[in-house]
Amino acid sequence: MYRRVTIASPVGLHARPASLLAKAAADHQGAVKLAKVVDGEAGTPVDAGSVLALMSLGAAHGDEVELTADDEQILSELAELLEDEHEGSPAH
Repeated sequence: MYRRVTIASPVGLHARPASLLAKAAADHQGAVKLAKVVDGEAGTPVDAGSVLALMSLGAAHGDEVELTADDEQILSELAELLEDEHEGSPAH
């Protein structure tokens, strides 16, 4: 199963958002992958449970990414994290 989502965080998939996403993905029993979508095509997927792998995608605010997992529930959970525009923004 897969789902495409747009990154809403103003800082993109940087340290804090990547860390939150990696923790949620790592807590899942199966494999979870994430790929950056460019010109409608998903690139090479990386392990969504790895902060460094996620950050290596260079995914910025407004970029589309493709999540792949064997479970609709984890796809929904991770999509929600990516679509949260406040994730990773400075605390006020």
